Amino acid sequence: LSPVAHGYVRQMNFEATLAMSDVHAVVCSNDIVGDPRFASFSHDEPIFADITVQHVGQVMGLVVAQSHKQARVAAHCIRPTIEAAPAVLDVRQAYAQQLWVLPPVQVTRGDAAQAIAHAPHTLQGSLDVGGQEHFYLEGQIAYAIPQDNGHWLIHSGTQHPGEVQHWVAHALHIPLSQVRVVCRRMGGGFGGKETQAGHLAVWAALAAHKFGRPVKMRLDRGDDILITGKRHPFSHDWQVGFDAQGRVLGLDSVQLAHCGHSADLSGPVADRAIFHTDNAYFLSDLVITSHRCKTHTQSHTAFRGFGGPQGVLLIETIMGDIARHLGLDALDVRLANLYGVADGENKRDTTPYGMKVEDNILHPLMTQLAERCDYRARRQAISDWNATQSVIKKGLALTPVKFGISFTATQFNQAGAVVSVYTDGSVRVNHGGTEMGQGLHTKVCGLVARVLGLPAAQVQASASDTDQVANASATAASSGTDLNGRAAENAALQVRQNIAACIAKADGCSADAVRFEGGQVITPRRQRSFTEAVQHAYGQRVQLWSDGFYATPKIHYDRTTLTGRPFYYFAYGAACSEVAIDTLTGEYRVLRTDILHDVGHSLHPEIDIGQIEGGFAQGLGWLTTEELVWNAKGELLTKGASTYKIPTAADMPAQLNIDLWHEANREDNVGGSKAVGEPPFMLAISVFEALRDAIGATRAGNTPIHLDTPATPERVLNAILAP
Repeated sequence: LSPVAHGYVRQMNFEATLAMSDVHAVVCSNDIVGDPRFASFSHDEPIFADITVQHVGQVMGLVVAQSHKQARVAAHCIRPTIEAAPAVLDVRQAYAQQLWVLPPVQVTRGDAAQAIAHAPHTLQGSLDVGGQEHFYLEGQIAYAIPQDNGHWLIHSGTQHPGEVQHWVAHALHIPLSQVRVVCRRMGGGFGGKETQAGHLAVWAALAAHKFGRPVKMRLDRGDDILITGKRHPFSHDWQVGFDAQGRVLGLDSVQLAHCGHSADLSGPVADRAIFHTDNAYFLSDLVITSHRCKTHTQSHTAFRGFGGPQGVLLIETIMGDIARHLGLDALDVRLANLYGVADGENKRDTTPYGMKVEDNILHPLMTQLAERCDYRARRQAISDWNATQSVIKKGLALTPVKFGISFTATQFNQAGAVVSVYTDGSVRVNHGGTEMGQGLHTKVCGLVARVLGLPAAQVQASASDTDQVANASATAASSGTDLNGRAAENAALQVRQNIAACIAKADGCSADAVRFEGGQVITPRRQRSFTEAVQHAYGQRVQLWSDGFYATPKIHYDRTTLTGRPFYYFAYGAACSEVAIDTLTGEYRVLRTDILHDVGHSLHPEIDIGQIEGGFAQGLGWLTTEELVWNAKGELLTKGASTYKIPTAADMPAQLNIDLWHEANREDNVGGSKAVGEPPFMLAISVFEALRDAIGATRAGNTPIHLDTPATPERVLNAILAP
């Protein structure tokens, strides 16, 4: 690994390492048989750093040994000679020097400058949003096995087997059809195994190619954190104009995305931050300028929410600042700015990127949540508490989420599946999605079971496999069930139709009269077990397997103008959180959180509620405890659980109430459901805003509360002590 953030490689000496027992060889850039760069969209990241290094921890080569421990010890013995060069570690320095991994992007509507200039009230500020380590339970891992005839089998812990297939084939200079990638399951992903898993697969494959032997590569936790990218930190500068009711009239947002040394997925991440800067609110006049800044750090990547949280957090802090400036309740300011709120002839229903918000349920959802959690009464009780207490101050906030569901790259919104029924009545489904603990396989199997009228246990999912479903999209963008569930449902419907036609012919009825329910196949004449019906169909030489395909309808998107309908629908939710802070230390507790979240018609309520809990917890960690710290040399210091603080059960609200919105998806989505992976993550913003509300109770007047994330006790205390 590179020991410096930026420099030029002058010498690599392997003699001492190669002399160690059970060390086979070193694999470096000379061993790459294909393209020396990863086959990423931007094609800007070397497989091995051999001329220039661009961050502390960049991989320069591999040591291959008989055991993982021997390889690690040997690798640490290599001391490369590197001539250090100036490193850019601060995003504002990168901005000043115009260092980009991708060109800047700007989205405008109306005339923001004029709207702000003529607004009755204006505010401006900045907000630094910290990154986040994925901290998946299972680290990055890959196992490359040479096969006959120049073929390869890659076992990879990846959210995107198709991309791993592409990257490995590119590095080995062979057709994609000669690389098979299999992923049975992952121990967590959160976006960190969308592109980043491809690195290990390529490294393992190159080593296996050199020796003609299977090679397994697993990153130690510290190396994993040091090498892999994080959630993109963002730095925001903003100006806003608004009226006496707190309605936004004009917004100017400059967004600096900390991308690291290469583009990775920074382009679409920064784009989604733009798409979600409005969150739940109609913004008539705005300009958003997004800079994708290059720094000499890890190349940041996908993370749950994919840039959306960084945009949502900005507008929610602005709403909080507007309310404080005007002396209004922040909930009333938020309600006044919602999409769909009447404003004369203006319908206030179109996003800055041109998509109409046709399914908005936030006003009734937020008001219902406010009633259920007694928001108004608790607001008064907290005001009374704060008036009499000098040390412990309380805060309360209710914040909404509107999150677009679909890949913004339209071509990824497709999926395939294969459903096979065996003669004993058992069923197997294979689809292009990957299981990382989110319950995707459970939901897909449940959908197939419903179609065939079977108990869920009778349907099993096999490993994700590029030999089964080709060209599958990543399991990301909260679309795993939407895409793969509908594809599997379509395949199961075809199999059911085949069986129904056969049984109908035998019983002298129409295929429409055949029912599949309770493990039985029923016609007006008789009832058979599903297994009996399957065996009869097999005897009549009926096809008992089928493929299914699904492409998301209605969506379209122009990358050059950032306009169109990038999302099939929106998922909504709201959370109300109450906190208490110690004004002497900055320490705090989350006392209570109430959540009302929209998952449409839930396919599996237990899984959906678990996703809401988990998303909220992870969002809470991002905003409060999870702090990434780099030193002046560019070395990441927070490389393990002892220094990087993910939330524990003790950090969760003492009282957590979760309810599901009652309405089905208004779009024709599978089972009437809505995605649930990413939207709940942003419910934790209610905690951040409650903290700012409590800090505000420590001072008189209406000066803005400046609080960057993560809101550690140190930052909270500094905000309390700020003039």
